[in-house]
Amino acid sequence: MSESSDAERHPNPVDLHVGARIRMRRKILGVSQERLAEDLGLTFQQIQKYERGANRVSASKLYEIAKSLQSSVGYFFEGLADPTADGVAETGEPFVHDFLMTSEGLELAALFPKISRAKVRRRILELVRSMAEEEASAVEEG
Repeated sequence: MSESSDAERHPNPVDLHVGARIRMRRKILGVSQERLAEDLGLTFQQIQKYERGANRVSASKLYEIAKSLQSSVGYFFEGLADPTADGVAETGEPFVHDFLMTSEGLELAALFPKISRAKVRRRILELVRSMAEEEASAVEEG
C-alpha cells in the first residue's frame, strides 16, 4: 500500500484536533450541526466530517466557523504543540479533552463556573475526588 492511501484512511492529527475543537465550541454554545451548517451554507453532513477530521477545514471556512461560533481562529488550535518543536503532539492531558467531548463533561464545564460560592465548588470537588478515589480502590481490589 502506498503512503497516500494510508494517510487517506487516517485523518491528520491536526485535522482531528481542529474538528474536535469545532465540536466542543459548538456544543458549549448549544448550536446544532444543522444550525452551524445553515449559517455556513453547508450540509450538516459536512459539519460532521469536519468535526471527525474526515475532511480538512480550509482557512477561509475555519474563519467563517470562528465567526459563526464567536471565537478566534486560534481557539481551534489551542492545545497543539508549537509546530517549530519536534512533532505536533497535543500538550496537556488527553483525558481532559476526551472528558470535555462528552455531553456530561461539557455540561459540567458549563455549569460549574456558574456556582458563585467558592465553598460549594470546593465541596463538589471534594465529593468528586472521594468518589474517584473510591472507584480506583474498587478497581485495585477487584
